[in-house]
Amino acid sequence: MKLRRIADALSSPTFNSRSSTNGHDALDEKLTRLSQKQGVKATVVLDRASGAILRTTGQLSTLNAAAAALAGSGQGSAAAAPGGEGQALDGFAAKVWAWVNASGSLVEELDAEDELKLLRLRTKKQELVIVPDARYLMIVVHDTPPA
Repeated sequence: MKLRRIADALSSPTFNSRSSTNGHDALDEKLTRLSQKQGVKATVVLDRASGAILRTTGQLSTLNAAAAALAGSGQGSAAAAPGGEGQALDGFAAKVWAWVNASGSLVEELDAEDELKLLRLRTKKQELVIVPDARYLMIVVHDTPPA
């Protein structure tokens, strides 16, 4: 299963920021490997505390559709880069960050001893796999495999 392989890769010690002596190198290596997997359109890493965009790889133009899938709109907050692509990326990041925080709050309200490990959003066109870490949110956007 493609989702299982992506989730396993994201939760491995190489991705986990707490277990790596050089977290940025491990993160770059993981992003490079993930972006080369079949069907992966883009990867985005957000700061867990602020939602700031730390790293991106892949076809960022696909994030317009991903942002629309999350909230019915491809528009976002102020642009990190000039042009529509920066606005789309910022909007996408803000929506994912808010969704992860809301989902984490729900899990905590249901069981204070539990924690959010993975979020998955599947649309007709693509799928988002989001893995929260103590310091990062790792987002993989990939093609929706046929059912």
